[in-house]
Amino acid sequence: MFLQKLKDIKAFVLDIDGVLTDGTVHVTETGEQLRRFHVRDGYAMQRAVRNGYLICVISGGKSASVLGRLNGLGITDIYLGVDKKIDVYQNFLKQRRLSPEEVMYMGDDIPDIPPMKACGLPVCPSDAVEEVKAVSAYISPKAGGTGCVRDVIEKVLKIQKKWFDSEPSAQDDTITSA
Repeated sequence: MFLQKLKDIKAFVLDIDGVLTDGTVHVTETGEQLRRFHVRDGYAMQRAVRNGYLICVISGGKSASVLGRLNGLGITDIYLGVDKKIDVYQNFLKQRRLSPEEVMYMGDDIPDIPPMKACGLPVCPSDAVEEVKAVSAYISPKAGGTGCVRDVIEKVLKIQKKWFDSEPSAQDDTITSA
C-alpha cells in the first residue's frame, strides 16, 4: 500500500525543526538561532525540484538563514512563523491545484498532525513523537536532520524512475551560505 501511494506523489510538504534538522537550536550571544541541515536531504530536495516536484516548507520557527538555505535549494513555497499549519497546507494545495493524494507530508510533532491527517501520505522521522508515529503511513529509519527527508524523496523518485542521473553534477552538492 505504501509503495503504491508513492506513484501518485507530486509534492512534498516538510516541517523544519525535527525533520530537516535534528530539532536542536543553538542560540548565539547576539540571539541568532543556528540550525544544522543534512546535505543529503539538500541533494534530494534539489533533485526533486529539478524533476518538477513541488516542495513546500511549513514551520512555526522564523529564521532568515533557514530561508536562505531553502531558497538556495530552489524551494520557493516557504512559510515561516506559522501557527496553524493546516490552513497554510490547504492554501498550498489550492494554489498549486493539488489533490491530497498527490502530497506527502513529513512532520515530527503535534502541530504537524492536522495536515498529516489531511494529506495522501503522512510520513515521519524515526524520532517523531508517538502521536505523529500513530498517524504516519511510513516511519523513516532515519531521525530528523540525519537524512529522513532524503529517505522519502529518494523512494518517490525511484518508484517514479526519476532518481538516477548517469551524469550527476557537482553542483548538486553545493551548500549555500545559509
